[in-house]
Parts: sequence; C-alpha cells; structure tokens
Amino acid sequence: MKSLLKKAVRGLMLLLVAPLVLLYLLLRPFSTKDALFSGFSQLLSLVPGVLGSYLRVAAYRLTMQQCAADCYIGFGALFSQQGTRIGRGAYIGPQCNIGWCAIGDDTLLGSGVHILSGKNQHHIQDPTKPYKDQGGSFEQVRIGSNCWLGNGAIVMASVGDGSIVGAGAVVTEPVPPGVIVVGNPARVLRTVAELQQQATAKPEAGAQHD
Repeated sequence: MKSLLKKAVRGLMLLLVAPLVLLYLLLRPFSTKDALFSGFSQLLSLVPGVLGSYLRVAAYRLTMQQCAADCYIGFGALFSQQGTRIGRGAYIGPQCNIGWCAIGDDTLLGSGVHILSGKNQHHIQDPTKPYKDQGGSFEQVRIGSNCWLGNGAIVMASVGDGSIVGAGAVVTEPVPPGVIVVGNPARVLRTVAELQQQATAKPEAGAQHD
C-alpha cells in the first residue's frame, strides 16, 4: 500500500511540475544550458518538506541527465549542472550545493555538503589577469555507491564505493573504496571494515580475572 501511495504521489508531482519544465524547455534556446538549469534549481530548492523533495525529484527526472525516482533531495539543495546524475535511493541533505557529479546508488549526503566540479574551475597561472578572468575547466566528480558524506564536507575529487567522508572534511584527491577520510586536506583514517569489526566485537560477558 505504501509503495502504491508513493507511486501515486510521484505521478501527481510530475503533472504539477510539467508547466515549469515546459517553461524551462522554451527558455533553453535563449540561455546557456547550465545557467538556466541553475536558476531553475534555485527556484525548486525553496519548496519545503517531503512534498518539496517529491517536486524536486519529479522536475529533475525530466531535466537532469539522470535522477532516480526514489531519491530524496532536501530543502535548499542546489544543482548547477544539468549533466549531473543521481542514483537510486540516494539522499541529498538540505542546503547541499552540487556541481557536475555522478552520485551512486544508496549514497548519503549530509546537510551542507558541497561537491565541486573538480578542483580546476579557476586557473591562476597568468599574473597579469584577475583570477576571475582566467577561466578554468570542469571535471565530473564521481561519488560511489553506498557512500556517506558528513555534514559540511567539501568534495573536489571522486570518492570510491562504500567510503565515508567525515563532517567538514575537504577532499582534494581521489578517495579509494571502503575507507574513512577526515580532515583538511582529507586523509585516510582507517578502513570501513576495521570500524565495522570494532563495532561488532563483543567482549566476553562475565569474564573472570585471576
């Protein structure tokens, strides 16, 4: 019953968002693709609550390169690149700021996570020009499946499957699968497997000592 209700709500949201998506498509020939998409995202980000997430997901299913129907996109979450992909069961927390990236299935982004379009968006080689006039290059950042990015993390490089990025960490280099990284710049603290083993280890109950 719950599954049927969710499908009904998703269908209703597709209908509700259709006029806005139509306007977006009509305006595309008169604007750069990502600039228009970013403004569209800013408008959608303002709708609160669970229904706001359903509305955002419906809109991004029709406009983003890929957006799974069962993901969650929190209040205030902003997307700047139409080419972004969001996998099944992903959770995007409130106030996230997402650049050009691919987010894997069942990945969790806490509140205020920033995923940049790589770390070369602004060049600084020419001392005769202001930084803002030197241009840059965008790179797609890939966040693997079943990852957890803690609140306030800033990510500029890809993260492997099953890895955890600590709250406030700044990721400037690729993160291998199955590890926990913390700090600025982010460094490997331990593997996820080690943490899981520690969590599941049970001390011997009522152990006697001589």
